Amino acid sequence: MNIAILSDTHGLLRLEVMGCLKTADAILHAGDINRQEIVDQLRQYAPLYAVRGNNDKGGGRPTPHPHCHPWRGVFLHGA
Repeated sequence: MNIAILSDTHGLLRLEVMGCLKTADAILHAGDINRQEIVDQLRQYAPLYAVRGNNDKGGGRPTPHPHCHPWRGVFLHGA
């Protein structure tokens, strides 16, 4: 299983990251996504497990899991 672990994308999904996501079976994002469009893009590659960071605030739909999300025995925690 290939797992992509990301954080602090701050509204930008770089081309180098997108290349790595092509082989991901799951994506763990530890916060500071900042834009719903990035959440939507990430979900096109693989199932997304994400929490909010201290910069994930305001309008739009919330990041998938507000503060803590268990995934296969691993806890992902955001601010």
